[in-house]
Amino acid sequence: MALLRPLMAKAEARFSNQRFFFPCRKSRTYTLALTSLLALSVVLLVLLTLDVLSLPIGPLFAPSRAHDRSHSEKTEGFVQSGRQWTEVISWEPRAFVYHNFLSKEECEYIIQLAKPHMKKSTVVNSTTGGSEDNSVRTSSGMFLQRGRDKIIRSIEKRIADYTFIPVEHGEGLQVLHYEVGQKYEPHLDYFADEFNTKNGGQRIATFLMYLSDVEEGGETVFPNAKVNSSSLPGYNELSDCGKAGLALKPKMGDALLFWSMKPDATMDPLSLHGACPVIKGNKWSAPKWMRLHEYKA
Repeated sequence: MALLRPLMAKAEARFSNQRFFFPCRKSRTYTLALTSLLALSVVLLVLLTLDVLSLPIGPLFAPSRAHDRSHSEKTEGFVQSGRQWTEVISWEPRAFVYHNFLSKEECEYIIQLAKPHMKKSTVVNSTTGGSEDNSVRTSSGMFLQRGRDKIIRSIEKRIADYTFIPVEHGEGLQVLHYEVGQKYEPHLDYFADEFNTKNGGQRIATFLMYLSDVEEGGETVFPNAKVNSSSLPGYNELSDCGKAGLALKPKMGDALLFWSMKPDATMDPLSLHGACPVIKGNKWSAPKWMRLHEYKA
């Protein structure tokens, strides 16, 4: 308001010249007219000042576009492939799908970055906290360093905007490849050991992005979800593994967010999930795990 005071003073001084504007100084008509003109002047001055100072008042009133991007909107040189919208698929566990979160170009870009560095995937030993080879997980994978380049930073910033979890709480993107017959048996993403929680604390959520379509199989399945999955659309298109619980069929560009931690800060065993075997085609995905505290990548 301090910026407006000189302008308001000039306006009041100008409008106080009764002989020029209103001969009848004490009339009710004059009083109402003067009051209206002063109010209008203040409003116009406020709007003019805000425009001159380029204050960001628009986003405070405009509807958020974070979850509804136009199909033609560009993101770091890539064009989004279709309107983005959010679907709630479960409350127990809490799981949500962000349709068209990634563009086709972004999916292909991540795959090309990862291809030369793929290795046999490992699992965490709950006793030692170390990584080990295990037949429950037969995919190949690798990690992309957080903030690796402009495109990855853009995607990580978008994930933070959607989840309301700071970028600094996220691990690097892991890129996974499942060939025919490859799978990951149902497991929990949060840790049962103290070793893996020293950096960043417990994993609280998983953001799983699908980088390719899968012709048959390859679903993400929650075997203990409290949802009657047989009544959901597309149930008959699922593999036998997918029909064993709440399942999501991979679709290029879609992203699945599910929470390993409940709102009361206890871990959620209903977040048990697995990757069904690929029956036909190939499956590429990119999970990102978010921590309770800042994760030093």
